[in-house]
Amino acid sequence: MLSLLEPSFYSPTPNRLLHSPSMESSDPPPSINFGTAEALDHIRSLTDVGAMTRLLHECIAYQRALDLNLDHLLSQRSDLDKHLSNLQKSSQVLEIVKSDADHVLSNVSSTCDLADHVSAKVRELDLAQSRVNSTLLRLDAIVERTNCIDGVKQALDGQDYESAAKFVQRFMQIESEYRDSGSEQRDQLMESKKQLESIVKKKLSAAVDQRDHPNVLRFIRLYTPLGIEEEGLQAYVSYLRKVIGMRSRLEFEHLMELMEQKNNQNQQVNFVGCLTNLFKDIVLAIEENDEILRGLCGEDGIVYAICELQEECDSRGTLILKKYMEYRRLPKLSSEINAQNMNLLDVGVAGVGSEGPDPREVELILEEILSLMQLGEDYTEFMVSKIKGLSNVDPDLAPRATKSFRSGSFSKVVQDITGFYVILEGFFMVENVRKAIRIDEHVPDSLTTSMVDDVFYVLQSCLRRAISTLNISSVIAVLSGASSLLSNEYHEALQHKMREPNLGAKLFLGGVGVQKTGTEIATVLNNMDVSSEYVLKLKHEIEEQCLEVFSAPADREKVKSCLSELGDMSNTFKQALNAGLEQLVATVTPRIRPVLDNVATISYELSEAEYADNEVNDPWVQGLLHAVETNAAWLQSLMTANNYDSFIHLIIEFLVKRLEVIMMQKRFSQLGGLQLDRDCRALVSHFSSMTQRTVRDKFARLTQMATILNLEKVSEILDFWGENSGPMTWRLTPAEVRRVLGLRVDFKSEAIAALKL
Repeated sequence: MLSLLEPSFYSPTPNRLLHSPSMESSDPPPSINFGTAEALDHIRSLTDVGAMTRLLHECIAYQRALDLNLDHLLSQRSDLDKHLSNLQKSSQVLEIVKSDADHVLSNVSSTCDLADHVSAKVRELDLAQSRVNSTLLRLDAIVERTNCIDGVKQALDGQDYESAAKFVQRFMQIESEYRDSGSEQRDQLMESKKQLESIVKKKLSAAVDQRDHPNVLRFIRLYTPLGIEEEGLQAYVSYLRKVIGMRSRLEFEHLMELMEQKNNQNQQVNFVGCLTNLFKDIVLAIEENDEILRGLCGEDGIVYAICELQEECDSRGTLILKKYMEYRRLPKLSSEINAQNMNLLDVGVAGVGSEGPDPREVELILEEILSLMQLGEDYTEFMVSKIKGLSNVDPDLAPRATKSFRSGSFSKVVQDITGFYVILEGFFMVENVRKAIRIDEHVPDSLTTSMVDDVFYVLQSCLRRAISTLNISSVIAVLSGASSLLSNEYHEALQHKMREPNLGAKLFLGGVGVQKTGTEIATVLNNMDVSSEYVLKLKHEIEEQCLEVFSAPADREKVKSCLSELGDMSNTFKQALNAGLEQLVATVTPRIRPVLDNVATISYELSEAEYADNEVNDPWVQGLLHAVETNAAWLQSLMTANNYDSFIHLIIEFLVKRLEVIMMQKRFSQLGGLQLDRDCRALVSHFSSMTQRTVRDKFARLTQMATILNLEKVSEILDFWGENSGPMTWRLTPAEVRRVLGLRVDFKSEAIAALKL
């Protein structure tokens, strides 16, 4: 038994045998790993017979498992023999394949060697051919270079400068391709080139001096083939600038002659036309010479020309504008106006005649300034858009060119003129508004006086002109001046008539309405009403125009802030209008009050006979309506529809409040309630015909009182109250409802108090 436990017995594969499928499916695995030195040492250390016996059984089981595994392996011998036989056959096939592969490899290697040999020959031939071609081209270049040298000399002798320039250009192209050409030929050509350049420059200078434009174009085109494009660009732009400057100088001198002829009234000194021609010449110089400028230096040539001609514009345009300011004495005019305007916007000055510039002459100057500013802005916008429309321009050149238009001397003089414009426009606006107020008169077939249309026409014209300058500062200044005029002098002029004392006595002289006084009062109210409407129209018009002209958010916000003041002025006019209407109503209502006081004597505790008699002989409603018609309706033809409606509604408010007080002091039978309902309907029907606005809301409380007084019994109010009210909105409070119910002589106070409202 111990011999089986020696390490040499099945020691190579003890673990594999223990974990074979056959053993895993039979006895449990042994407690020790048999076949190892550790197992032998463990057995030798045993002293217990039971443990030895148990281990002996495990050893026997282990031996049986080994036998079973060996049997299993032996049973697979036939299959393994078959596989081995197949492998032997496959090895024979592999030998054949190996032999074929070696043969293919040999063929491929020989083919590769042959291909390398052939391609080497081809490369040698290609190299030789390329060298031959290069040599031939070089020989052609030598011949052509010689021809160019001869051609230049012949062309110069024959004064065929275009052909000479082409020969020079071709020689330089050959020179750039074959830099190792002979220096002798190059020296000859460069000498001829220098001679040609000298001739071209002299001819160009002579053509410029003689203003021979065709020859200028002829010789300027030779700068490109000679390779001196930048010099040609400078020369041509200098020529254009000289031509523009000369024409502008001649026109300016003509203006000076007209200015000196003070007695010559037939010809006008046209600064606008002079500046227009300057701008026109510059724009045409750029547009008509676009091809030449591009041919010299591409789009950079166009930008360079624009910048150079803008310097001429700064010089000549500034001179024109300064002379215009001197001719129109703008600094002196502005100083006089500023000195005069220390109290320009003070209320009360409008009626005082003050010496100053003639507004008609100022308007002429304003129109001229506007034309000059628009010309400058249109010209600047065109040139800047021209620069921005070029795509292949030096990145540093375009911004510098654009900036020159906004920071040049011409732009600065335009800013000075803009300052004078604001002063003159403010003076013109104030003087004409004051004049419109002074000469205010009634216009036949009109509900307003002349002042309203005249003032708003002046404001509209001035604001439109300010927007046309395309200058946000001008617009803000004029807009602020317009708001100040409306809020001070114009507002004061509107309210002046309403402040007359004893207005009621003048309106009803001898108990009869005075047509003249009524017309005057109605016209004042109409002026306020129409002015409020005109302010809103002016605000909306200016807002729309500014949105079209000014795209910057900051500019729009400034305009919006100033326009809000106009909106406030409209509300101010409406408040003054309401105050005037209330004053007029206070003049009319004392003539209606006696009829209302008579209502207090009318009884509403009616019998059927009295109710029937009231249906035939109205006790008070017709008398009240007659009083209203007599004292108010005659003003309808004199007032605007809005004013008359407001006037009637104020009268209705007075009547309703008084009638509510009177009715709350009466006692009613059920027939009396029906009578009150009939009276209310008559009032609503008549006043609805007198005004275009609804009047039912004015009579709502009185009508609801009549409804309550018509009830059969107290509890019926619940059919109309709370959730049962339907579309009707109660204007009476629960306490007022109880009080009205208490006016019925047949309703008990206990039943009224028990109501849950």
